[in-house]
Amino acid sequence: MKPEIDKLTKLYYSIGEVAKMFDVSTSLLRYWETEFPQINPGKNRKGDRRYTTKDIQRIKTIYILLKEEGFTIEGAKVAYKKREEKESLKEDIRQRLQNIKSDLERLYQQL
Repeated sequence: MKPEIDKLTKLYYSIGEVAKMFDVSTSLLRYWETEFPQINPGKNRKGDRRYTTKDIQRIKTIYILLKEEGFTIEGAKVAYKKREEKESLKEDIRQRLQNIKSDLERLYQQL
C-alpha cells in the first residue's frame, strides 16, 4: 500500500498520517529515520515531526526496498544510494539536454 505522492495536498504531514499511508507503526518510521539519514523530517516547536512530500517520497522508496523487494536494512542502504546516484545522473543529463535545446532554439532564432 503505497500512497500516490502526486495526490498529497498538504504542506506537512504528521508521523501518524505517514504511518497510516504505509500501514506501518510510528516506531518503525522513527527506526528508519535512525537507519536512513535521507529521512530527516523537520520538527515544529513542540518537537513533532513534520513530513514533506519529499520526505514521504524517500520513505516510499525505502518502503519498497524493504517491504516489497525484500532487502535487509544494509542492502536497502546500498540500493537506495545506487538509486540516488542514478537519479542524480539522470537529472544531470536532463539539465544538459535542456541547455542544448536552449542553445539550439537561440541559434534557430538567429537564422
